[in-house]
Amino acid sequence: MKWVLCTDNDGYQASLERMKVYRVIDDKASEEMGCVRVVDETGEDYAFPDSLFVPLQLSTPVEERLLAHA
Repeated sequence: MKWVLCTDNDGYQASLERMKVYRVIDDKASEEMGCVRVVDETGEDYAFPDSLFVPLQLSTPVEERLLAHA
């Protein structure tokens, strides 16, 4: 499981919240284009430029809590 923190939502204010943790959905095609696929604020999954995010390494307890509230 991969997680990212949104640090920039310029141009995507309706879709992404700054300083929010998002779960990454594996998508090789998006990765090859320099994007990361996440479920955004509309409830749909979309590919966004990976420059908007910072990867996170979460402990198992933190990851479990995030998944419980997803």
